[in-house]
Amino acid sequence: MPKIFSTLLLGLSVLSTAAWSATPGDIRQSGFVYCVSGVMNTFNPQLASSGLAVDTLAAQLYDRLLDVDPYTYRLIPELAASWEVLDNGATYRFHLRHNVPFQTTGWFKPTRMMNADDVVFSFARMFDRKHPWHNVGGGNYPYFDSLQFSDAVQSVKKLDNDTVEIRLNSPDASFLWHLATHYAPVLSAEYADNLGKINRQELMDRQPVGTGPFMLNEYRTGQFIRLARNPEYWKGVPRMPQVVVDMGAGGMGRLSKLLTGECDVLAYPAASQLSILRDDPRLRLTLRPGMNIAYLAFNTRKAPLDRAEVRQALALAINNERLMESIYYGTAETAASILPRASWAYDNDARITEYNPQKARDELKRLGLENLHLKLWVPSASQSWNPSPLKTAELIQADMAQVGVRVTIVQVEGRFQEARLMEMNHDLTLTGWATDSNDPDSFFRPLLSCAAINSQTNFAHWCNPAFDEVLHKALLSQQLAARIDRYDEAQNILAQELPVLPLASSLRLQAYRHDIKGLVLSPFGNASFAGVHRDEVKDLKR
Repeated sequence: MPKIFSTLLLGLSVLSTAAWSATPGDIRQSGFVYCVSGVMNTFNPQLASSGLAVDTLAAQLYDRLLDVDPYTYRLIPELAASWEVLDNGATYRFHLRHNVPFQTTGWFKPTRMMNADDVVFSFARMFDRKHPWHNVGGGNYPYFDSLQFSDAVQSVKKLDNDTVEIRLNSPDASFLWHLATHYAPVLSAEYADNLGKINRQELMDRQPVGTGPFMLNEYRTGQFIRLARNPEYWKGVPRMPQVVVDMGAGGMGRLSKLLTGECDVLAYPAASQLSILRDDPRLRLTLRPGMNIAYLAFNTRKAPLDRAEVRQALALAINNERLMESIYYGTAETAASILPRASWAYDNDARITEYNPQKARDELKRLGLENLHLKLWVPSASQSWNPSPLKTAELIQADMAQVGVRVTIVQVEGRFQEARLMEMNHDLTLTGWATDSNDPDSFFRPLLSCAAINSQTNFAHWCNPAFDEVLHKALLSQQLAARIDRYDEAQNILAQELPVLPLASSLRLQAYRHDIKGLVLSPFGNASFAGVHRDEVKDLKR
C-alpha cells in the first residue's frame, strides 16, 4: 500500500511507492512519459476550471456517461449504454452499462460494480446544495456553477440499479453535451460512504477512484504523476503498464527531453519549435483543429474599462496579425468571435477587430484617457490555446505603448490567478478556454454569463441580463436553426459590448517519438491513453 505524505502547498496527498528513479530505458520497457506544463490543485475534475486535472488526467482516471467522438464530433455512449430525451429536453433518462468495475487501489477495494447509486451521487453532489457532500472540497464546481445547474436541475433520481433520470426545470438542448465533458466524471458512492465513516471526506478528491483505464500510483508535487494501468478496465486492459506525466520542466526543457528521449510525448509544443520537430526523423507531429479560444478580458467592473467605448478604443491598438506571426507561426486562426470557427454556431458575418493605432489614440484622447496605466495579468505556463502567453502579453504591452497606454505585466498561475482575479484589482487578463463539448453553450455561459462571475470563469466580470436571456432562449429548442439564430444574436451583443477581445483559435499540437503509436489527439481535450503502445522498432538515428 502506498505511503501517504501531506503537502501543505496544495493540500493534496503525495502517493509514493518509491522516488521516481526509473531511467528512460526502464520507462520505455513498461510505459511512456508524457511531458506537459501545469500545476495540480485537485484530482477531481468536478472541482477544476481547467488545467491538468481536466486536460490530461480526467480521461485516464474516470469515465463519463457520454463521450464525444473525436472524428465525427457526435455524442457516443460511455457509461450510459443508451439514453432518452423526454419532455422536449427537460427530462433525460440514462440506461447504464453493466459490469463496469471501479478501480482497486491501495486506498479502496470495491465490493460491487458501478450502478445508479454512483451516478446519482456524482451529480447530486454538484447540483444539490443540500447534499451532504456538496461543500466537501469548498463547494465550488466552476464549470457547472457557471451554467447555474444547481438552479436548473430539479432532481437526480435512481429508477433502478441500471437507470438514472435527471429532471430539469426547463428544457436545455445543451444538457447532454455538458455531461459529456470531462467536468462530469462518475465517482464511486461506495468509496464516498467508506470515507464518510472515518470522517475523511476530503480524500475523495486527493486519492481518486474512478472506472478509467489508469489509476493514480504516485504523485510528487510539481514533478511528476505516475499512473498504473487498471487491469480490470471494462474496455479491455490498457496496452501500457504505466504512464508518467512529467511536469518538471518548462519551455525548451521539455523540448530537450523529447529530443533526448526522456519524454515520449510533448503536449502543447510551442509553435516556434515546429521547424525543429518537423526536421527530426525520430519525431512525429500531429495537428488538429481545436475547440478553443484565446482572448483578452477587460475588467468591466473597474473604471474606465466599464465603458464599452473605452474597450473598443483599446482593441484598435492590438496588432493581431503580428500575434499570429510571432506566437502561432501559422498554427492558429485570428478570432472574430468567442466561438471558434469549427463551432456549428459560428457567425460567418463576424469581423475581426480593426487594427488602427491612430484611431485608438484619437479615441482615447477624446475620452480624456491619454495617460492610462493598466495591469495585465497573464499565466506564465503554455496553454492549449496559447503556447506563449508571456510573449503574447509583451506584444500587447508594446502595442498599447504605441497609443500612449502604459501596461504592467503581472504573472500569475493556476488557482492563484483565479483567486486574485476575483479581488477585481486587475484591469486586463490574458486567458483562454478549451472545451470537450461541441455545443456553443459551453463557451458562452462559462465565460460570459452573470453566474460565471461567482464561479470564477468570467474573468471580465461582465453581467448583461439581456445576453443571459438570449442564451436561455437558445436552450429551449431542440431545433438547430432556432438555436443558431439566438447565438448569432449573442455574438452581435458581444461585438458591440466587447467585454472580451477574441484573439486566436489555435490548432492542437502534439509531438511524440516515432515509436509511440495509438495516440488520439481530440479537438475536445485529451483522449484516453488506453490504446497507446510502443512500436518494437530500433531507434532512428539522426
